[in-house]
Order: sequence, then structure tokens, then C-alpha cells
Amino acid sequence: MPTERSAMRKIREILRLRYGLRLSIRQIACSCSMSHGGISNYLQRAQVARLNWPLPDDLDDTVLEARLFPSAANTPAKDAPFPDYQRIHEELRSHRHLTLSLLWQEYKEDHAAGYQYSRFCELYREWAKKLDVVMRQEHRAGDKTYVDHAGPTVPVVDPDSGELRGASIFVAVLGASSYTYAEATWTRACTTGSDRTSAPSSSSVGSARPWSRTTGAPR
Repeated sequence: MPTERSAMRKIREILRLRYGLRLSIRQIACSCSMSHGGISNYLQRAQVARLNWPLPDDLDDTVLEARLFPSAANTPAKDAPFPDYQRIHEELRSHRHLTLSLLWQEYKEDHAAGYQYSRFCELYREWAKKLDVVMRQEHRAGDKTYVDHAGPTVPVVDPDSGELRGASIFVAVLGASSYTYAEATWTRACTTGSDRTSAPSSSSVGSARPWSRTTGAPR
């Protein structure tokens, strides 16, 4: 699966920036949002594996992973230190922009012989299936509407001035039908539902969207 090999893509990017563009470790760490130690670790492994840039066309992610982490690749799963998925799960819930890829990198820095990224993600998914996260709710038609602003702001460029502003996405969802209304606004000021869902307000970024059917309420 594509997400299971994202770590290998990042390593390829590190090698390209270092040996192709001759960037410093500091510059690479900033570009890839990684620690200096993590960058140095991958570069040292590449030197030990005698990898040159550009990489051969026939060097796929599986072979690259085996060459960069030979001891881990040959270590039986039963001998690999098992990740603390309870802590990992709590960190993912607490930090919006944290990813499994970053947590795996931290895990590998502490346990060089640990699981590779694909197995790390597979074990996490198996662990997460055991969680009881289902909360059933019954909705009567016309009874409830759920409203909120969705996530962080979205950058919008003024076509005339070129000014960059952050727009908030207001979302309203009917509980029974999951029909959804969304509108981009400049502020998150409280406004009545009838005002928000009838016509674009003076604070709107653009025209309001009509109610539409979705597969579920937005998060």
C-alpha cells in the first residue's frame, strides 16, 4: 500500500537532497521535518550499504529497505522490541499533525533492530481493531443539526491584491440524513444557524454551498 512505503520515499528524498543537490544536514532536516540525528542515521546507513545517487532504476523500496536495515530485516519478528501502541495511539489523538511515520522514526532511533515501517503500521492497525470506538446514536428527522468549524484555517489568496488570508470552514450537518452545508468565512464569530444556512453573509469568502448528501458527518 502507498502509505506503507512513505518512509522509503522520504529516505530517497534525503539521498537526493544530500548527494544530488549537495544540501547540508540542517537544510535537509528543515525540508523533511526530521531531526538532525535521523538524517545522519539514514546517510550513514546509505554509506555502509554503498548506495550512490542516483539510485538504480531497478532498486525498489523492498530492496532499498533490506540494504539500509540488513540486521533488522533478518531479525525474527519475535525478537524485535514491540512498540507501545497504547502510547502511540494516545499521541496520535493528542497531536493533530503527528503521523505514524514520525512515530516510527522515533521508535527506530530507540530500537535500531525494531520493525520496519510496513510491519509497524500493520501491527498498529491490528492493535487498533481491538479498540471499542463505536458509539451508536439514533437521530430523528429534523431533530438535531450539528455545527462546527472544521479543522485549521485554509489559505486564500486575494486575486486583486495577492494578500494571503486564512479562511475558516463552517460546517453544519443534519443528524438523521447527514445532509451537509459548508461555507468558508473570514471569522469564527458565533452566528445563528438560520443566518449561516440561508444565504452568504458579509463575512463569507464566497457563495454558500447548498445542502448536499454525504456518507457521514464531518469530523
